[in-house]
Amino acid sequence: MHTIQQLINGQFEQSTSSDMIEVTNPANNQVIAHLPVSTESEIERAVASAKHAFETWKKVPISERARVMLRYQHLLKEHHDEIATILSQETGKTFDDAKGDVWRGIEVVEQAANVASMMMGETVENVARDIDTYSMIQPLGVCLGITPFNFPAMIPLWMFPMAIACGNTFVLKPSEQDPATPMKLAELFIQAGAPEGVLNIVHGRGDQVNHLLEHPDIKAVSFVGSVPVGQHIYRTATSNMKRAQCFAGAKNHSVIMPDANKSKVLNNLVGASVGAAGQRCMAISVAVFVGDSANWIPELAELIGEVKPGLWDDKSAGYGPLISPQAKARVLSLIQKGKDEGATCLVDGSDFTLEGHEQGNWVGPTVFAGVTADMAIYQEEIFGPVLCCMQVETLEEALALVNANPFGNGTSIFTASGAAARYYQSNVEVGQVGINVPIPVPMPFFSFTGWKNSFYGDLHAYGKQAVRFYTETKTITARWFDDETDSGPNMTINLR
Repeated sequence: MHTIQQLINGQFEQSTSSDMIEVTNPANNQVIAHLPVSTESEIERAVASAKHAFETWKKVPISERARVMLRYQHLLKEHHDEIATILSQETGKTFDDAKGDVWRGIEVVEQAANVASMMMGETVENVARDIDTYSMIQPLGVCLGITPFNFPAMIPLWMFPMAIACGNTFVLKPSEQDPATPMKLAELFIQAGAPEGVLNIVHGRGDQVNHLLEHPDIKAVSFVGSVPVGQHIYRTATSNMKRAQCFAGAKNHSVIMPDANKSKVLNNLVGASVGAAGQRCMAISVAVFVGDSANWIPELAELIGEVKPGLWDDKSAGYGPLISPQAKARVLSLIQKGKDEGATCLVDGSDFTLEGHEQGNWVGPTVFAGVTADMAIYQEEIFGPVLCCMQVETLEEALALVNANPFGNGTSIFTASGAAARYYQSNVEVGQVGINVPIPVPMPFFSFTGWKNSFYGDLHAYGKQAVRFYTETKTITARWFDDETDSGPNMTINLR
C-alpha cells in the first residue's frame, strides 16, 4: 500500500489533498494504492512550471532534445520488464500483453528521437527578384495529455515524448485507475535528463480535467477515452480556443471472405476479439462472415471458448480481468441484452470466476451469432471479451454494413483476392485498414488515423501528423539590399 505522488517542476511530491481515490487490483478488487486528487493550487503550480520551462526548452537545440529521447528509449528498454510488471499488477493484463503495451510506446519514443527530420521547413529562392521565402516549424507552448486506463504505458508515450521533442512542455493527467505506470515512465524521463518543468503530472477526476481544459496557458489538448468524454473534452477545449485531438470509441469490424486462409482467420480473430479482455480501442468486436465463410463460426466459437482468463503472471492465461466492477457490470448487462434481443450465445462467459479470486472483475470469453445491426451488442462499444458474428452474402453488403456504422477506428479484411482487398481498402469509411492483419495499429512513422465518431479533431497521434499538431508554421519572406538603387514606393501587393 502506498500513496501515488505527483510530478511538479521536476520534483516528485505528495499532494496536500485529503481527497483520495482508491487504486484497486482488478483481479480481486483489493486496494493497492491511494491516489490523491491534485488541489487547484497544485494544478496551477504544474501549469506555471511548464510555462516557465517552455521559455528555455524551446530554445534548446533540436539535436539535444533528440538526445534526451535517445537516452529515454534506452532507459525504457532497460526497465522494460519492470514497467510491464507494474502495469500488469494494476491493470490485470497478462505479462506478455503488458510487455507489448510498453514496447509499442517505446517505438513512438524512438520516432521522437528522429524529430529533426520531421520539423524541417521549406525554402524557395527568388520567389520574386532577390526575395526568398522560407518556413520554420515552432512549438506551441504548454500541452495537455489526458490518458485512459487500458494502455497506461503506450498512450502517455504517444503524447508527451512527441510534444516535448518538438520543443513544447507538457502536463499529463493519467487515468486514476492505473497511475503507477505513467509515474514510472516519468521517473525514467527525469533520469534521461529532462529539465525541471518540461513534464508535469497531476491527478484527479472530471473537475480537475475541466480546470486544465479552461486554463489559458494550455495551448493544445490530446485525449484518448470514451465517446461522451471525448466529445466533452473536444468541445470544452475548442471553446477555450485550444487545439484538440480526441480519440474516442470504436466498433471494429473484420470482414471474412470465403477464399481466406481459414486457420489464420480463426487464430487471428481469437486474439483480436478477446485479447486484453477486449479492452482495446482497436479490438475486433464484430466478425462479418461473407457467404460460405459463415460455416466457420462454430469452430471459431469453440476456439474462443478454450481461452481461459487468469492472473497476470499465469503463463497459461489468455487475458486478465476487466478494469473495474463497473466495467464488468456494464459488459454483463450487454451480454444479457444480446440474449434478450434474440442473438444466439454460442459461448457464454458471464458466469466465469477464477478460483481464489472470486471478487475480481472476471468475464469469460463470449461469442454471439445471428447478430443484427439493431441489437444493443452491435450498436454499443462493449469493451469486453465479446465477439459478435454477423453473416452477409456479398462483399458489397459487408462494406455497406461497415460504412453505416458511426465509428471508424479500425477494420480488417481477410481474403486471398487482391481485387477484393483493394476494393475494400478504397471504399471503406474507416481510418485504419488491415489486409489479413486483424488489428492494424500503424507503426509510429505513420499516424493513428481513426475517422468518424472515433476521432474529433484534424491532426492525429504520432507520426508526421503529431508534429503538425504540436507545432505552428512561421513563414518568412526576406530581401537583402546590396546597392542603393531605389525604384520608389510599391503601391500594389505584388512582390517587386
